[in-house]
Amino acid sequence: MAGPTPLVKRTIVKKRTKKFARHQADLFMRIGRSSWRKPKGIDGRVRRRFKGALPMPSIGYGSDKRTRNVHPNGFKQVVINNVGELEMLMMHNRTYAATVAHNVSARVRRAIIERAEQLAVRVTNANARLRAEEDA
Repeated sequence: MAGPTPLVKRTIVKKRTKKFARHQADLFMRIGRSSWRKPKGIDGRVRRRFKGALPMPSIGYGSDKRTRNVHPNGFKQVVINNVGELEMLMMHNRTYAATVAHNVSARVRRAIIERAEQLAVRVTNANARLRAEEDA
């Protein structure tokens, strides 16, 4: 199901797409691929924001408020667990898209997708865990 188109599809611009590297992550294999941790040392160049040191995350790297939490298809996502939760997207089907939760059974999943088609709500993972019924 293609579903509705988003009400406004803005171009999503990220100020920074690279992950912030942890201080001295290039020197130690054990922290090479780890997540960002704020440096706490008394003499740290990164913490003191010296020129040439690694950049630290700050509020200035935040996304535009209008495109924050927007999926590339133009919708914001809402996780749905049952058919009842789908009803709240009825009036907002051009802004929000439903995503069926990972722990929902195939039978309930089928019911959610069927009701979403009636309400014209986009389901991002509509064909997950759906097997074609065999007529043998």
